[in-house]
Amino acid sequence: MGALVRGRDWTGSTVGPTSGWPERLKIPLRMMLSSRFEMWLGWGEDLTFFYNDAYIPTLGAKHPWALGQPVREVWKEVFDAVADRIHSVMRDGEPTWDKALLLLLERNGYPEETYHTFSYSPLYGDAGEVGGLMCVVTEETERVISERRLDTLRNLASELVGVRSSDGVVNAALRALADNNKDFPFSIIYLQDTTSQVTSCHALPETEAIVDAIWGLKQPPPTLQKAELEAWVGDLPTGAWDLAPRDMLFVPIPNAGQEAAFGNSRLGTQSLSFR
Repeated sequence: MGALVRGRDWTGSTVGPTSGWPERLKIPLRMMLSSRFEMWLGWGEDLTFFYNDAYIPTLGAKHPWALGQPVREVWKEVFDAVADRIHSVMRDGEPTWDKALLLLLERNGYPEETYHTFSYSPLYGDAGEVGGLMCVVTEETERVISERRLDTLRNLASELVGVRSSDGVVNAALRALADNNKDFPFSIIYLQDTTSQVTSCHALPETEAIVDAIWGLKQPPPTLQKAELEAWVGDLPTGAWDLAPRDMLFVPIPNAGQEAAFGNSRLGTQSLSFR
């Protein structure tokens, strides 16, 4: 990133040619470019965007276009969510801090659930005014989502304690999956007979309508498969999001000591999570 900054012609930009950059910009810029922490820097009224090598994965497909753009344009999909924090720094000189903040970034062509721990700190100009801000950030998406999915497994184990009937097992699994509506906007469980023919399907009350209207007793595949959801008449459950799921995952449920599946679950997998 240091080479990209040095090699760019900044003459027509809002920060002007490098020969006119104040020391109050050049000093933190050098520090940022040499750091292995994820960092970006905004300078001037438009907060012209600079960033270091460690921040490139967070930008995704926006690199290297983002260099020199206004922050409002770089992160336009989440700017409203952080605007008050930016104003706190730029107007009042007050630093900010957020822990694992959810931001729906569009860095790879689709909305993506991401979590970031970061701080905004003021950068002062030569006259003592706030001239920009520095952001030090750690992306925690993998940790947050992994912990959530482990919680789902723990909840499932807890729900199954003391259960002795097939209906109890099915209802326990549905409740555990429903508690994680960020990953699973809906779930349906099918039971099969000894010939692998579907005998019943089960869902929570709020999902029963789509079971009847969409799935019925269609035969699920015998192996783990992912498939795209077709265009349905009516609305699919969206879980914690504003968008309906795009994919479904077929998960065989093996019977103890048998290779053939005892049942099958269909999970609506949310496209806002990892693809």
